[in-house]
Amino acid sequence: MIALQTATVLAAVFLSTANSAATPTASYLPQTSPTYLPSFPAQTGVITSWPPADPSAPLPSGPLSTATLTLSGYPTMNVPVANASVDPNIIPIMNLIDWTHVPDAPVTTNTTIVPAGDPYCWWTQGGCVTPKISYIPPDIYICPVPDTWGLTYDDGPMYYYPVTPENSVWAEPNLYDFLLAHNNQKANLFYIGSKIMGAPIAAQRGLNDGHTICVHTWSHPLMTTLTNAEVVAEFYYGLRMIKEVLGITPKCWRPPYGDVDDRVRAIAWQMGLRTIIWDQDTNDWQIVGDQVAPTSSSISYATANNTVEGWIANHVKGNDTQHGHITLEHELSNATITLAEFWLPTIQKLYQTMPATACNNIAQPYWEESFVYPIQGDQAVSTNGTAVGGSTSSNGTTTPKIVSSAATKSTQVMGSVMTLVVAAIMASLL
Repeated sequence: MIALQTATVLAAVFLSTANSAATPTASYLPQTSPTYLPSFPAQTGVITSWPPADPSAPLPSGPLSTATLTLSGYPTMNVPVANASVDPNIIPIMNLIDWTHVPDAPVTTNTTIVPAGDPYCWWTQGGCVTPKISYIPPDIYICPVPDTWGLTYDDGPMYYYPVTPENSVWAEPNLYDFLLAHNNQKANLFYIGSKIMGAPIAAQRGLNDGHTICVHTWSHPLMTTLTNAEVVAEFYYGLRMIKEVLGITPKCWRPPYGDVDDRVRAIAWQMGLRTIIWDQDTNDWQIVGDQVAPTSSSISYATANNTVEGWIANHVKGNDTQHGHITLEHELSNATITLAEFWLPTIQKLYQTMPATACNNIAQPYWEESFVYPIQGDQAVSTNGTAVGGSTSSNGTTTPKIVSSAATKSTQVMGSVMTLVVAAIMASLL
C-alpha cells in the first residue's frame, strides 16, 4: 500500500485571480500525442469512447469483476523509479524532449529556500500557478464560473492488501457506487500507476462509469526532488499503466502534494500533460485512517470536516462569488471516503458539481479523440445535481446542458433559501 511521504513544507494557496482556464495558444510550445508509449491490445469490457457505444446501457455498479490482468515491464510498486537515467524505456524520451525549453531549476530538498522572486514558480513554497516561462500555460487551479465545484479524488484506485472483511467495505467500488447513486455524479480521478497495478479492475470501473482519468505519477513522490530522468520516469510509467489497463492517454496530471515548478511543468507539457492543482484542500490526506499512519502533521476527522463546513457556510452567506473551486479530496482511506460521501449531497445542492476538467471546458482530456465529455456551458447539472436541458449533436446523441446560474443562485441564497440550507446543514451535523 502507498506510504504517503510527508512534505515538510506545504504552502496554503490564497489566490484571487481567475486565469486557470487559459487555453493553449500558438504561443505555447506545441504538444503532440505521445509516440513514446507502446501499443497495447484493448482490454475486454473497457469502453473505447465517451459517450459509450451504447449510451442507453446502464453503467456498471456493484461488486467488481474477479478477472485478473497480467501486467509486466513495470518498476517496483510504490517507490520512485530506480536507475531512471539508464532505463531503456526512459532514454528515448529524454532524447525527444527539447531541453532548451526546460528551465534549469535546482532539484529541491527539505532545506531548499526559494530564491527572491521565485524564478521557477515553485508551488510548494509560494503557491505559484503561473509559470515564469511563456511557452507553457498556467496551471488549472479553479473553476472560473462562480457556484461551481470541481470534484476531484486523488490517489486511487483505492484497494487493500491484504483484504479483510473490515476494510473491504471501503475499497472501490464503494465511492464509485456512491457517486453513481447520487445523480450519476462525475469526477476527475487522479490515478497513481502503482495503485492501478494493484487494482486494475477498479480503475476500469472508474473509466467505464464516465469519470475523467488523469495521471498522478507512478509512485507519488515530491516531483521537484527528482532528477530530470526520474521525473520523466514517473510520467512514463504512470501513463503507460493507464494506457495498458484503460486504453487511454490522459492530457492531464496532478503533482503529488502540489509539488511542482517550471522544470517539472515543462517536462510534463512536452510529454503531453497539463498541470492541474486546486484552490481548496480538505486536508483529508492528513486524517489518520486505516491506510494513513499518524505523523507530526496528522489532523482529526473533525478538523477536516470543519474545513469543508467553513467553505459551505461562507458560500451560503454569499461571500464566495469570485469564481468556483477545484477541491482536493482523496480515495485513500476509510476516513477520506467517509468525508467525501458525507459532504457530496450538500455540495450538489449548492454548486454546479462536475470534474475540474469540465468546469475548465476541456471536452477531450485524452489524446484518443473518441472520448468527448460534456463541459460547463453545454453539460451538466442543476443545483440538485441533475441534468437540465440539452442539445442534440450531429450523431443524434443528447448532450445535457448546464445552466450558468450564478446570479440567480446568489439571489436565492441570500433570501429565504439561505435559512433553509443553513438549517439543513446544521441538522445534518448534529
